[in-house]
Amino acid sequence: MGSACFFSLFPQFQHWFVLYPPLSGWFYPWQLISYAFLHGNFSHLLLNMLGLWMFGGELEQVYGRKRYVGLLVASTLSAALVQMLYSLVEPTQTVGASGALFGLMLAYGMLFPNRTIMPLIPPIPMKAKYFVAMFGILELLMGTHILEFGPTNVAHFAHLGGMLGAYLLIRYWRTRGPRRLR
Repeated sequence: MGSACFFSLFPQFQHWFVLYPPLSGWFYPWQLISYAFLHGNFSHLLLNMLGLWMFGGELEQVYGRKRYVGLLVASTLSAALVQMLYSLVEPTQTVGASGALFGLMLAYGMLFPNRTIMPLIPPIPMKAKYFVAMFGILELLMGTHILEFGPTNVAHFAHLGGMLGAYLLIRYWRTRGPRRLR
């Protein structure tokens, strides 16, 4: 919320922190992380905070603080990299922590696949593994424009990239054995 207020007062600084396509002339390396601290509007921020609340606490308890932060960073970076690749096809600027949240969602589904959750959309109880699969498929279909609900500014490939980063990191952790860092 503070960043929204800051950039409302000083819009000339926003281009330093938004993730721009690599060939735009506006890209800077720190944008691979800084974009995740900005949001398009209040509902974007609210939905990300809801996802963080829904999945984050339990994941931090299981993984420990260091691995949890590592998961967030890996999901954020991979979301940025996949979105940058996609921006070579369809150039667009990106903000929001949704890629990191999709990474958390995937991790939750991998750790607790049979846990029943009640999402807001659709408000139907379902197992976490089906919820994650459904959202992953929807993001792919909407990102490739096979399924459209009108014009949106949603970075579908950033969401998929966050899921990919989380998946790769969890696979790496599983090959290294049960280490729990605090």
